[in-house]
Amino acid sequence: MDMKKMAFFLTLVFLATACGSGGKSGGKSSRKGFEAQPENMVLIKAGSFEMGSNDEDAVWALNAPLRRRSTDAFWMLQTEVTNMEYRMFVSWTADSIARRILAKAQIDGFGIEQDEDDEDTDTNDEYYPPLNYKTKIATRPKQKGFDEHYPELKKEGFYYTTKESGGVKRVIDARQLEYVYQWFDLHQAAKAKWDPVQKKYIGTVVDLEGKTAEIVDRSSFIMTEKILVYPDTLVWIRDYHNSYNDPMAKNYFSHPGYDYYPVVGVSWKQAEAYCDWRTKHAYEKKYRNQYAPHACRLPMEVEYEYAARGGQDGSLYPWGSMYNSNKTGCYLANFKPQRGDYALDGFSRIAPVAQYEPNEWGLYDMAGNVSEWVYDSYDENAYESTHDLVPVYRHDVKTNDKKAQKRKVIRGGSWKDFAYFLQCGARDYDYQDSVRSYIGFRIVRDAILSGTN
Repeated sequence: MDMKKMAFFLTLVFLATACGSGGKSGGKSSRKGFEAQPENMVLIKAGSFEMGSNDEDAVWALNAPLRRRSTDAFWMLQTEVTNMEYRMFVSWTADSIARRILAKAQIDGFGIEQDEDDEDTDTNDEYYPPLNYKTKIATRPKQKGFDEHYPELKKEGFYYTTKESGGVKRVIDARQLEYVYQWFDLHQAAKAKWDPVQKKYIGTVVDLEGKTAEIVDRSSFIMTEKILVYPDTLVWIRDYHNSYNDPMAKNYFSHPGYDYYPVVGVSWKQAEAYCDWRTKHAYEKKYRNQYAPHACRLPMEVEYEYAARGGQDGSLYPWGSMYNSNKTGCYLANFKPQRGDYALDGFSRIAPVAQYEPNEWGLYDMAGNVSEWVYDSYDENAYESTHDLVPVYRHDVKTNDKKAQKRKVIRGGSWKDFAYFLQCGARDYDYQDSVRSYIGFRIVRDAILSGTN
């Protein structure tokens, strides 16, 4: 083989090994160590696209100019989080509170014993001791150990006995169902300065209550959230004028007939708490020991739009068409058609998830049904002030912050919106403590794949 042929052969080998399989987003990877697919999630591979409005700005918001943006790979839930999935979170929270009461009462088996000589052990801590979730909670008065285990629970009103059945019923009091979790404030940590001479941080940190304190060590940046997790079921009355007896308020979240409907009446803060719970307590065991990052979170705004477009850059809607109906006149999403004939698309109000065709990447309801909370804070000029790689605009709100700083982006449009808000590039906002009958959410998870192959 002469030198020219050898050089040509080596060039082909180099190109083949460098480029890989080069499939579309959402396909399988040829790389070794590829992580297992999480349940009901779709892989969205890294890529770039034109982010922003592809049509006239019907509401004159002027908040989505076209910009080229890039994003890393991530997994996205195929549908919005459903009532059934969120009820698991509510039930777990009630169970953990019951266990906390039993552990505080020093009932054997419900708390994990700690070494008293351990400097990190604080017996005065509100959440001490750590809970043991392996111990089963009795459900009948005749069960062995019931009488000695449950005086504290009965006192707190978590359980009561019924003479008719001889059983026990759990009392779900929304005012008690508080989920507590901690997160690391990366924004404040990034601003802190380390003094190598004095070997300490220089500066202050502001907690969620707006109180300022000196930075002691890395633990100063740990924020503790306490969130009431039960959805506000009265949104079905508040969101309508002069509506006082809507049956959805009584049944929508609790009735099994609505299991596969998207959860609503959930604030942005509650959605964040659900993501933390799903990361730490509910994720499948088979994924926990892999080396991939497993933190569930709300999708960043750039991720949501990139996923909604389904690889069809410049498309007006997630289904790739310039129209909101198909050739036979059937509408392709749940929204407010024409002048307000809500039932014309098949559902007068909210619909079960996955009732319409998915986009090219297998994602359902990326437009219509319910609008969805995303990770970002809202600002009209966010596209102008963020980086083109991972363009995140985020503000962690303190108690004394202005109301405008509590605005969070919502995407996708809902059953009560007209077609403009279903567009891939359309964006809107609501306040992080607001709850609506037309806002839900879905989750994403970072992927170990960073390339497009």
